[in-house]
Amino acid sequence: MEAFLQIPLESIIADLPLFAFLGVWNLFVIFVLAKKTYEFALKKGRSHNSSIYFARKVIHFLAGGLTAMLLPFFVREPVVPAALALGLAFATYIPHKTGKLMYWFQDQDNIYEVDFTLIWGIIVLLTWYIDKTFWIGVIPVLFMAYGDGITGIIRNLKYNRRTKAWEGTAGMLVLCIIIGAKMGPAGILAGIVCSFVERIENVDDNLTVPTVSLSILLIAHFYFPSFTVPFY
Repeated sequence: MEAFLQIPLESIIADLPLFAFLGVWNLFVIFVLAKKTYEFALKKGRSHNSSIYFARKVIHFLAGGLTAMLLPFFVREPVVPAALALGLAFATYIPHKTGKLMYWFQDQDNIYEVDFTLIWGIIVLLTWYIDKTFWIGVIPVLFMAYGDGITGIIRNLKYNRRTKAWEGTAGMLVLCIIIGAKMGPAGILAGIVCSFVERIENVDDNLTVPTVSLSILLIAHFYFPSFTVPFY
């Protein structure tokens, strides 16, 4: 059978049913669960911006994070998941251009949710050619989805706004060490470094967290492979 981007078309076709379901699931998370989270937070006295932040983290966890976790176990190739991510990036970018934001999770002052989906798709696509198990790309994505997600929730619960604080960094650090252990000592190091990188102000951590951690994992993969042997 013919190939696309050096990937057999039969592998791409085989992944389509799963991602048809995951596409629907991601939309359900965005349009139902995240919106319900936003409304619930408002009812509990949270500010509009704080409620948006909670809704975003629901998307981080249940859409981006959950989809990434399934890749090493059920997916054969990276084209279909990357296409889904890039499609979602386009779908979230358009409201910023038209001014018709999905108010429950989009902020007119930034397009961080667009960056999240773009970097998700790019990393998953490109790293598969290096590691066909997906793990070298999935780990940085999980740092972004779950590590950055948990730090945001901790800070938001305490301060009722988007801010940087050491309590959140501590939560991210613990979770990223656990996630990173899947890639051995290099993964743990990547988790530690990206937890502190996330604290940098005025930059989008949806870009810095996965790119910095991926750089560490790639260096280890090519030059110190014994440091990527998983602990679990």
